[in-house]
Amino acid sequence: MESTEAVQVIMVTLSMQGHMNPMLKLAKMLVSKGVHVTLATNDVARKRMLDSKISTNFTTINSTGRLSLEFFSDGLSHEFDREKDSGTFIASLKANGPKNLSNLITDLKANGNQFSCLITNPFIPWVPGVAIEHGIPCGVLWIQSATVFAIYYHFIKDPDLFPNLENPNGILELPGIPGLTVGDLPTFMLPCSPSHFRLLVTEFISILDKVKWVLGNSVHELEEETVNSLEAVKPVYSIGPLVSPSLLGKEETIEGSVDMWRAADSCIEWLNKQRPSSVIYISFGSIIMSSKQQIQSIATALKNIKRPFLWVIKASETRKDEFPRGFLEEITKDKSGLVVSWCPQEKVLMNQALACFVTHCGWNSTLETVVAGVPVVAYPEWTDQPTNSKLLVDVFKVGVRMSNCEDARLSVEEVERCIMEVIDGPRAGEMKRRAVELKNAAKNALEEGGSSNRNIDKFIAEISCKPSSNNV
Repeated sequence: MESTEAVQVIMVTLSMQGHMNPMLKLAKMLVSKGVHVTLATNDVARKRMLDSKISTNFTTINSTGRLSLEFFSDGLSHEFDREKDSGTFIASLKANGPKNLSNLITDLKANGNQFSCLITNPFIPWVPGVAIEHGIPCGVLWIQSATVFAIYYHFIKDPDLFPNLENPNGILELPGIPGLTVGDLPTFMLPCSPSHFRLLVTEFISILDKVKWVLGNSVHELEEETVNSLEAVKPVYSIGPLVSPSLLGKEETIEGSVDMWRAADSCIEWLNKQRPSSVIYISFGSIIMSSKQQIQSIATALKNIKRPFLWVIKASETRKDEFPRGFLEEITKDKSGLVVSWCPQEKVLMNQALACFVTHCGWNSTLETVVAGVPVVAYPEWTDQPTNSKLLVDVFKVGVRMSNCEDARLSVEEVERCIMEVIDGPRAGEMKRRAVELKNAAKNALEEGGSSNRNIDKFIAEISCKPSSNNV
């Protein structure tokens, strides 16, 4: 590929861990190909890094020369709980973000930066307007699956395809997405979802005519039928999986992270002492807080299964009374399990001790487990997670779905059944073989000549106004 020394890109994202991670990984991918990248987010991220004593993250990033972090205000105090009151957060960001981001871009341009492209997070739909204001071509990094993108697109453009969203067992017939039920849909589009989430979806689809590129954090081969079906309406450049190079068996060449919670590295030392394919890993991401009832059922099931486990529970130190009596003391004494508040997930998934991953099915976690080749127990709760669960279980065929009872409680028996089915059930061997197949497909996509590598080269050539050396 020709030199891209003069190409500068600004990327804009929300300061949510699951949104910042893929953005940073794309930034590093672009930097590795010679592009200069500025990553901008609302400034509570800097506060969280400082509070977690990991402010060296953005110091390291800014020292690379080709990758820097910038911050703008969303109009709220650093202490405001954006996850708990998402409606107020989204409203404040919409009211204050455009002006503050525009001022940031003006300052950056005054310092000699000339941006060839602005890449936005899809859930801040006012950003393309700011890009137009500054005469910068705009792209979007779709941080969820191509399947979810297609569902949202058809939902807004052709609502007649969704006649009844009240019946979770209702069958839907959508282009390129076979065998879908209402219960498999992203929760943002359901009648029970808060209105500000549905509005985000509507606004995002409505501004797609202002967006020149849709970059997808997926692998063409994993969602081929869906991606092909979008070609005529809004092409998606699949450039994923956006995961750390170490998960792909490569060295990290660009240092720095945007982690806002300090990970418990002790868990890797503990994992290294366990037998191969023996450990049950449980994590439900950076936002979901498990209920006391869920914690009790999972803990009881783990005790009954009698296998080593690593369990991530946010703020676990303050929730000790929610575990069964004596549970934490017992696992500490016999070293049968480890409970931590946060962990370096990609390192965990790479560890040979892992047997399976009990996951909420966030898209980042979904891609990471696919690349690691680890079978899953899918336990989705909201947003795109039900759709990702459908992909993991019925399309990728690398796991089983764990469901609540009719009274919305998670039973001990269901936890035991699902974990044992993935580890020792009659289909366990086939799930593992399938996981390895997908792992190889995902890695090959990013190799020279692979589908994702060709797409990212094509994108860079287009923002550089140069002909691509690859035909996709």
